[in-house]
Amino acid sequence: MTERTRSRLFSIFKAVVSVALLGVLFSRVEVARLWTVARSASLPWLAAALLLYYVMIAVSVWRWSLLLRAQGLDLPFRRLNASFLVATFFNNFLPSNIGGDVVRIADTVPAAGSKTLATTVVIVDRGIGLLGLALIAAVGATAGARFRPSDLGPLSPGLLWTGFAAATSVAAPALLLPDKFTRLLQPLRLLRIDWINKRLESLTMTLTRFRETPAALAGCFAGAVLVQAILVGFYVAIAHSMRIPIGFAELALIVPVSFIVQMLPISMNGFGVREATFGFYFTRLGLPLESALLMSFVGAAVIMLFSLSGGAVYLARVRAQPRAVPA
Repeated sequence: MTERTRSRLFSIFKAVVSVALLGVLFSRVEVARLWTVARSASLPWLAAALLLYYVMIAVSVWRWSLLLRAQGLDLPFRRLNASFLVATFFNNFLPSNIGGDVVRIADTVPAAGSKTLATTVVIVDRGIGLLGLALIAAVGATAGARFRPSDLGPLSPGLLWTGFAAATSVAAPALLLPDKFTRLLQPLRLLRIDWINKRLESLTMTLTRFRETPAALAGCFAGAVLVQAILVGFYVAIAHSMRIPIGFAELALIVPVSFIVQMLPISMNGFGVREATFGFYFTRLGLPLESALLMSFVGAAVIMLFSLSGGAVYLARVRAQPRAVPA
């Protein structure tokens, strides 16, 4: 079986999982009532949600710029913002969220002069973002106002705190002890010695610069926590737009956990899995399944609407590229 065939079969599997989960959820609600409530959503609150999502993007770009400056790369905020918008568009309209990272790496390679450096910066940014996500999920599970311990399912506060501690213990050696971390990758030299040696040297230098700029790492982590808090606020605004009685404390658990679950490569862009997660927690709060589906779908619609701005930036970028002159 070829790699392309395996990829197609895996995509079909994820699509089947998403459709099956959505089919089960929709079979338990009145679809006509969902559409009626969605159409009556408050436009000012939806506009507030849209604004909050852009604030989240701006903070994410700021985090990225901190890591780049730690590597001696001072790129204009406007340029990084445009790249992040295009990445957001790719993440939301491609069947994988890896495409956005490829865009960010490609956009910073010319300034960095190294694919390894640009890739490492994005990976570190992603990793610190996951730490912020895990922290907010653990805090949300611990302080969830209306949840009983039995309502939290398998993701108990203890498990989430353990996951955060484990992720930190993995990330810390890479950033604080780069020489020892890259030494663990020495077996890779057996593949292509010259090519691997250059990449490992570049990786070691990049991680060493991060170790020498702890303020950039601390700022990036603080920004990651702020990003997750803003995303919770985004869903609070979505809830207010449709008069769903749920607050920040409860969503501080539900939203991060839904993002964690969506990382499992078993669905198309999280569809079905995200709605099932919202439904699981909403029903334990005594809220109807319709509210969970509305929250999830309207939130996704607002995000995809915002992501179209990245599509516009991408089209403008393509049109601005010089065309080849026929010989």
